[in-house]
Amino acid sequence: MDTINLIASRHSAFYSPLISCIAGGFLEKEGLDGTYRPAKPGETTGTEVATGRMDVGQAAVSASWASLEKGEKPIVAQFAQINRYDGFIIAAREPDPAFQWSKLRDKKFLHVHGGQPEAMLRYGLHKEGIDLSDLDDIESPGGDEMMRQWRDGQGDYFHEQGAFPQQLEHLGEGHIVASVGEAVGPTAFSSLICRWDWLDTDMAKRFAAAYRASRNWVHTADPMEVAKAEESFFPDIAVKATAAAVSYYQKLGTWSGNITVEPDLYESALDVFAHSNLITKRHSYDDVVVAPPGG
Repeated sequence: MDTINLIASRHSAFYSPLISCIAGGFLEKEGLDGTYRPAKPGETTGTEVATGRMDVGQAAVSASWASLEKGEKPIVAQFAQINRYDGFIIAAREPDPAFQWSKLRDKKFLHVHGGQPEAMLRYGLHKEGIDLSDLDDIESPGGDEMMRQWRDGQGDYFHEQGAFPQQLEHLGEGHIVASVGEAVGPTAFSSLICRWDWLDTDMAKRFAAAYRASRNWVHTADPMEVAKAEESFFPDIAVKATAAAVSYYQKLGTWSGNITVEPDLYESALDVFAHSNLITKRHSYDDVVVAPPGG
Protein backbone atom coordinates (compact mmCIF):
# COMPACT_ATOMS: atom_id res chain seq x y z
CA MET A 1 0.00 0.00 0.00
CA ASP A 2 1.40 3.41 -0.96
CA THR A 3 1.99 5.91 1.84
CA ILE A 4 0.94 9.55 1.60
CA ASN A 5 2.32 12.05 4.12
CA LEU A 6 0.03 14.83 5.37
CA ILE A 7 0.99 17.93 7.36
CA ALA A 8 -1.15 20.60 9.03
CA SER A 9 -0.18 24.15 9.98
CA ARG A 10 -2.76 24.09 12.80
CA HIS A 11 -4.22 21.01 14.49
CA SER A 12 -7.88 21.18 15.45
CA ALA A 13 -11.29 19.65 14.73
CA PHE A 14 -11.78 22.49 12.25
CA TYR A 15 -9.62 20.43 9.88
CA SER A 16 -11.66 17.26 10.23
CA PRO A 17 -11.94 16.77 6.43
CA LEU A 18 -8.17 16.19 6.29
CA ILE A 19 -7.86 14.28 9.57
CA SER A 20 -10.72 11.95 8.71
CA CYS A 21 -9.03 10.91 5.49
CA ILE A 22 -7.11 8.69 7.91
CA ALA A 23 -9.51 8.50 10.88
CA GLY A 24 -12.50 7.61 8.71
CA GLY A 25 -10.64 5.05 6.60
CA PHE A 26 -11.06 6.92 3.33
CA LEU A 27 -7.41 6.71 2.29
CA GLU A 28 -7.44 2.96 2.86
CA LYS A 29 -10.40 2.60 0.50
CA GLU A 30 -8.21 4.16 -2.21
CA GLY A 31 -5.29 1.84 -1.49
CA LEU A 32 -3.35 4.45 0.47
CA ASP A 33 -1.77 4.46 3.91
CA GLY A 34 -1.48 7.89 5.52
CA THR A 35 0.73 9.65 8.02
CA TYR A 36 -0.34 12.93 9.60
CA ARG A 37 1.39 15.46 11.81
CA PRO A 38 1.16 19.14 12.69
CA ALA A 39 4.04 21.36 11.59
CA LYS A 40 6.82 21.71 14.13
CA PRO A 41 7.93 25.13 15.46
CA GLY A 42 9.87 26.88 12.71
CA GLU A 43 8.41 24.72 9.92
CA THR A 44 5.96 25.83 7.27
CA THR A 45 3.68 23.40 5.48
CA GLY A 46 4.55 25.05 2.16
CA THR A 47 8.26 24.36 2.52
CA GLU A 48 7.73 20.82 3.78
CA VAL A 49 5.52 20.04 0.78
CA ALA A 50 7.61 21.90 -1.81
CA THR A 51 10.76 20.02 -0.78
CA GLY A 52 8.99 16.66 -1.02
CA ARG A 53 9.31 15.81 2.65
CA MET A 54 5.50 15.81 2.82
CA ASP A 55 2.97 15.21 0.03
CA VAL A 56 -0.08 17.25 1.02
CA GLY A 57 -0.37 20.14 3.44
CA GLN A 58 -3.05 22.23 5.07
CA ALA A 59 -2.55 25.91 4.31
CA ALA A 60 -4.58 28.78 2.82
CA VAL A 61 -4.73 30.58 -0.52
CA SER A 62 -3.27 33.58 1.29
CA ALA A 63 -0.06 31.61 1.88
CA SER A 64 0.63 31.81 -1.86
CA TRP A 65 0.36 35.59 -2.01
CA ALA A 66 3.72 36.19 -0.32
CA SER A 67 5.49 34.72 -3.37
CA LEU A 68 3.32 36.70 -5.79
CA GLU A 69 4.05 39.89 -3.85
CA LYS A 70 7.73 39.28 -4.70
CA GLY A 71 6.95 38.54 -8.35
CA GLU A 72 7.60 34.81 -7.92
CA LYS A 73 5.50 31.75 -8.71
CA PRO A 74 4.08 30.14 -5.56
CA ILE A 75 6.12 27.12 -4.50
CA VAL A 76 2.98 24.97 -4.15
CA ALA A 77 -0.42 24.61 -5.81
CA GLN A 78 -3.67 25.20 -3.92
CA PHE A 79 -5.87 22.34 -5.11
CA ALA A 80 -8.81 21.83 -2.75
CA GLN A 81 -10.90 23.76 -0.24
CA ILE A 82 -11.03 22.62 3.38
CA ASN A 83 -13.05 25.31 5.13
CA ARG A 84 -15.26 27.96 3.56
CA TYR A 85 -15.66 29.93 6.81
CA ASP A 86 -13.28 31.19 9.46
CA GLY A 87 -13.40 28.61 12.26
CA PHE A 88 -12.48 30.81 15.20
CA ILE A 89 -14.99 31.13 18.03
CA ILE A 90 -15.24 33.65 20.87
CA ALA A 91 -15.76 32.37 24.41
CA ALA A 92 -16.35 34.34 27.61
CA ARG A 93 -15.82 33.49 31.26
CA GLU A 94 -19.53 33.79 32.03
CA PRO A 95 -22.65 32.94 29.97
CA ASP A 96 -23.86 35.93 27.99
CA PRO A 97 -26.87 35.27 25.75
CA ALA A 98 -27.08 39.02 25.10
CA PHE A 99 -23.46 39.30 23.93
CA GLN A 100 -22.62 42.20 21.62
CA TRP A 101 -19.25 42.57 19.91
CA SER A 102 -18.94 46.03 21.47
CA LYS A 103 -18.46 44.36 24.86
CA LEU A 104 -14.92 43.46 23.78
CA ARG A 105 -14.01 47.15 24.13
CA ASP A 106 -14.20 47.07 27.93
CA LYS A 107 -12.44 43.75 28.58
CA LYS A 108 -9.16 41.95 27.99
CA PHE A 109 -9.20 39.88 24.79
CA LEU A 110 -7.00 36.78 24.54
CA HIS A 111 -6.61 36.13 20.83
CA VAL A 112 -4.31 34.55 18.26
CA HIS A 113 -1.95 37.19 16.87
CA GLY A 114 -0.45 37.39 13.41
CA GLY A 115 -1.14 35.98 9.96
CA GLN A 116 -4.53 34.94 8.68
CA PRO A 117 -6.23 34.42 12.07
CA GLU A 118 -5.60 38.04 13.03
CA ALA A 119 -6.46 39.35 9.55
CA MET A 120 -9.81 37.53 9.59
CA LEU A 121 -10.54 38.67 13.14
CA ARG A 122 -9.71 42.27 12.25
CA TYR A 123 -12.02 42.11 9.21
CA GLY A 124 -14.86 40.48 11.13
CA LEU A 125 -14.62 43.10 13.87
CA HIS A 126 -14.54 45.83 11.21
CA LYS A 127 -17.83 44.52 9.83
CA GLU A 128 -19.19 44.77 13.39
CA GLY A 129 -18.01 48.38 13.69
CA ILE A 130 -14.95 47.68 15.86
CA ASP A 131 -11.24 48.30 15.28
CA LEU A 132 -9.09 45.49 16.67
CA SER A 133 -6.34 48.03 17.39
CA ASP A 134 -8.60 49.73 19.93
CA LEU A 135 -9.01 46.60 22.07
CA ASP A 136 -7.03 45.65 25.16
CA ASP A 137 -5.61 42.43 23.82
CA ILE A 138 -3.34 39.67 25.09
CA GLU A 139 -1.07 37.90 22.62
CA SER A 140 -1.23 34.13 22.24
CA PRO A 141 -0.05 31.49 19.75
CA GLY A 142 -3.31 29.66 20.41
CA GLY A 143 -3.96 25.98 21.09
CA ASP A 144 -2.68 24.39 24.27
CA GLU A 145 -0.76 27.54 25.21
CA MET A 146 -3.93 29.63 25.00
CA MET A 147 -5.73 27.09 27.17
CA ARG A 148 -2.95 27.46 29.77
CA GLN A 149 -3.16 31.26 29.60
CA TRP A 150 -6.93 31.15 30.08
CA ARG A 151 -6.63 28.84 33.08
CA ASP A 152 -4.04 31.20 34.53
CA GLY A 153 -6.70 33.90 34.49
CA GLN A 154 -5.55 35.79 31.44
CA GLY A 155 -8.29 37.44 29.41
CA ASP A 156 -12.03 37.94 29.68
CA TYR A 157 -12.65 36.67 26.14
CA PHE A 158 -10.99 33.79 24.29
CA HIS A 159 -10.45 33.33 20.51
CA GLU A 160 -9.66 29.88 19.08
CA GLN A 161 -10.86 27.18 16.71
CA GLY A 162 -13.06 24.29 17.77
CA ALA A 163 -12.85 22.21 19.77
CA PHE A 164 -10.92 24.41 22.23
CA PRO A 165 -13.91 26.66 23.07
CA GLN A 166 -16.18 23.61 23.25
CA GLN A 167 -13.68 22.00 25.64
CA LEU A 168 -13.92 25.08 27.87
CA GLU A 169 -17.70 24.70 27.89
CA HIS A 170 -17.42 20.98 28.61
CA LEU A 171 -15.24 21.73 31.65
CA GLY A 172 -17.32 24.70 32.79
CA GLU A 173 -14.38 27.04 32.21
CA GLY A 174 -15.89 29.18 29.45
CA HIS A 175 -19.00 29.87 27.40
CA ILE A 176 -19.26 30.39 23.64
CA VAL A 177 -20.74 33.78 22.78
CA ALA A 178 -19.83 34.58 19.15
CA SER A 179 -18.41 33.33 15.85
CA VAL A 180 -15.79 35.07 13.73
CA GLY A 181 -16.96 32.94 10.80
CA GLU A 182 -20.45 34.38 11.01
CA ALA A 183 -19.04 37.92 11.22
CA VAL A 184 -16.73 37.51 8.21
CA GLY A 185 -19.05 35.41 6.05
CA PRO A 186 -18.03 32.82 3.45
CA THR A 187 -14.36 32.99 2.53
CA ALA A 188 -11.48 30.79 1.36
CA PHE A 189 -10.08 30.21 4.82
CA SER A 190 -8.06 27.02 4.47
CA SER A 191 -7.10 24.73 1.61
CA LEU A 192 -4.86 21.84 0.61
CA ILE A 193 -1.49 22.30 -1.08
CA CYS A 194 0.79 20.02 -3.09
CA ARG A 195 3.77 20.21 -5.42
CA TRP A 196 2.95 21.32 -8.94
CA ASP A 197 4.47 18.15 -10.42
CA TRP A 198 2.48 15.92 -8.03
CA LEU A 199 -0.88 16.94 -9.46
CA ASP A 200 -0.82 14.50 -12.38
CA THR A 201 0.25 11.45 -10.39
CA ASP A 202 -1.97 8.47 -9.69
CA MET A 203 -1.50 9.06 -5.96
CA ALA A 204 -2.88 12.58 -6.33
CA LYS A 205 -6.02 11.30 -8.03
CA ARG A 206 -6.56 8.62 -5.38
CA PHE A 207 -5.99 11.11 -2.58
CA ALA A 208 -8.47 13.58 -4.09
CA ALA A 209 -11.11 10.84 -4.25
CA ALA A 210 -10.48 9.94 -0.61
CA TYR A 211 -10.53 13.57 0.47
CA ARG A 212 -13.77 14.29 -1.40
CA ALA A 213 -15.45 11.37 0.41
CA SER A 214 -13.98 12.40 3.77
CA ARG A 215 -15.14 16.00 3.50
CA ASN A 216 -18.65 14.94 2.53
CA TRP A 217 -18.72 12.51 5.45
CA VAL A 218 -17.67 15.01 8.13
CA HIS A 219 -20.25 17.45 6.75
CA THR A 220 -23.15 14.99 6.88
CA ALA A 221 -22.37 12.27 9.44
CA ASP A 222 -23.53 12.20 13.04
CA PRO A 223 -21.08 14.51 14.89
CA MET A 224 -20.44 11.96 17.62
CA GLU A 225 -19.51 9.37 14.99
CA VAL A 226 -16.92 11.76 13.57
CA ALA A 227 -15.64 12.64 17.04
CA LYS A 228 -15.20 9.01 18.04
CA ALA A 229 -13.34 8.26 14.80
CA GLU A 230 -10.97 11.16 15.51
CA GLU A 231 -10.60 10.56 19.24
CA SER A 232 -6.97 9.40 19.06
CA PHE A 233 -6.02 12.61 17.24
CA PHE A 234 -7.26 14.73 20.17
CA PRO A 235 -6.21 12.96 23.39
CA ASP A 236 -6.62 16.12 25.51
CA ILE A 237 -10.09 17.01 24.20
CA ALA A 238 -13.29 15.33 25.40
CA VAL A 239 -15.13 13.41 22.68
CA LYS A 240 -18.27 15.39 23.52
CA ALA A 241 -16.38 18.64 22.92
CA THR A 242 -15.11 17.44 19.54
CA ALA A 243 -18.63 16.36 18.61
CA ALA A 244 -19.95 19.79 19.60
CA ALA A 245 -17.32 21.44 17.39
CA VAL A 246 -18.17 19.19 14.44
CA SER A 247 -21.87 19.96 14.90
CA TYR A 248 -21.14 23.70 14.98
CA TYR A 249 -19.10 23.56 11.77
CA GLN A 250 -21.73 21.46 10.02
CA LYS A 251 -24.45 23.98 10.87
CA LEU A 252 -22.26 26.90 9.75
CA GLY A 253 -21.75 25.23 6.36
CA THR A 254 -17.99 25.11 6.82
CA TRP A 255 -17.58 21.89 4.83
CA SER A 256 -20.46 22.30 2.39
CA GLY A 257 -20.11 22.35 -1.39
CA ASN A 258 -17.54 20.56 -3.51
CA ILE A 259 -13.81 20.50 -2.84
CA THR A 260 -12.83 23.03 -5.51
CA VAL A 261 -11.57 26.36 -4.15
CA GLU A 262 -14.44 28.64 -5.15
CA PRO A 263 -13.54 31.87 -7.02
CA ASP A 264 -15.96 34.03 -5.03
CA LEU A 265 -14.47 32.77 -1.77
CA TYR A 266 -11.00 33.50 -3.11
CA GLU A 267 -12.10 37.08 -3.83
CA SER A 268 -13.49 37.36 -0.31
CA ALA A 269 -10.13 36.32 1.14
CA LEU A 270 -8.49 39.04 -0.95
CA ASP A 271 -10.90 41.54 0.61
CA VAL A 272 -9.83 40.42 4.09
CA PHE A 273 -6.12 40.80 3.40
CA ALA A 274 -6.53 44.07 1.55
CA HIS A 275 -8.32 45.49 4.60
CA SER A 276 -5.22 44.82 6.73
CA ASN A 277 -2.87 46.08 3.99
CA LEU A 278 -1.23 42.66 3.79
CA ILE A 279 -1.28 42.60 -0.02
CA THR A 280 -0.51 45.31 -2.56
CA LYS A 281 -2.78 44.04 -5.33
CA ARG A 282 -5.51 41.49 -6.01
CA HIS A 283 -3.59 38.40 -7.10
CA SER A 284 -5.12 36.28 -9.85
CA TYR A 285 -7.03 33.14 -8.89
CA ASP A 286 -5.37 31.29 -11.79
CA ASP A 287 -1.90 32.03 -10.41
CA VAL A 288 -2.75 30.30 -7.14
CA VAL A 289 -5.52 27.72 -7.54
CA VAL A 290 -5.77 24.56 -9.65
CA ALA A 291 -8.59 22.07 -10.10
CA PRO A 292 -8.56 19.01 -7.82
CA PRO A 293 -6.65 16.05 -9.33
CA GLY A 294 -8.91 13.72 -11.29
CA GLY A 295 -11.53 16.40 -11.91
